[in-house]
Amino acid sequence: MTIASPIDPKGQEFALTDADFEVVAQYAHKHFGLAMSSSKKPLVSSRLARRLRHLKINRFKDYIAQLEGPNAGAERNELLSLLTTNVTHFFREPHHFDTLRDEVFQPALDKVRRGGRLRVWSAGCSTGQEPYSIAMLLKSMCPDADKLDAKILGTDIDPVVVRKAQAAQYPTDELSQLPREYKPSDMSGDTIPSSVTSLVTFGTLNLIEPFPFKGKFDAIFCRNVAIYFDTPTQQKVWSAFQRALNPGGYLFIGHSERMSGPASAHFKTAGITTYINTAAGGASE
Repeated sequence: MTIASPIDPKGQEFALTDADFEVVAQYAHKHFGLAMSSSKKPLVSSRLARRLRHLKINRFKDYIAQLEGPNAGAERNELLSLLTTNVTHFFREPHHFDTLRDEVFQPALDKVRRGGRLRVWSAGCSTGQEPYSIAMLLKSMCPDADKLDAKILGTDIDPVVVRKAQAAQYPTDELSQLPREYKPSDMSGDTIPSSVTSLVTFGTLNLIEPFPFKGKFDAIFCRNVAIYFDTPTQQKVWSAFQRALNPGGYLFIGHSERMSGPASAHFKTAGITTYINTAAGGASE
């Protein structure tokens, strides 16, 4: 590789060449599934400049060599954090939670109380507000949910945000804005109580790789994640979600995202950016 964009030692932004940017874009697509258009070049250049100065690396090709080296994992995670934005808050897009309450939890709870199971997946959970919102909703409807076979999975490709989610600590002003009807009665300080966190399991997961679990979900939230993917990658992810859902299971996606590809034949629109898996157990490809 012959890329060599130097960094100005005086701290000026280094010039990311078109060739440099293409290397980053290809790397991000290969490892993260991200689609980066040339319009992202100024942002990527600015963020990479800060990162390379922090590492005291003077040439872009040396940074790429580090990303491709035997100990690339940690720096790969740093690059991912640079290229993506984690913006989330509790009970974002309330209409999704209304549907989850009325169409998923309400009919499922009787079955769960009789020994059935309930599974919800927050895919691309960021710092945890989404899966904890799901857990609070469930807890408000079923106070003994933590004693039943009801589980929520939160995953993200970025281990940094997953660790923050596991810590379950948030600014008190953010927690003070929780809807009264869903706010846990044992909430105090800046930490989500164990009555809620016990319902949620977190892990790192790359959505462009085969899913490691065999059990199916009653609902999947994947909001404002697919916007980072190109169309072929989006369609593969939609199909993977369809296969991971129970028949009649719900998929909730971001407000600017749209279902497309083979999975569309197995999903029926059920509201704003909300879809029901209509397949009777079959899989889309």
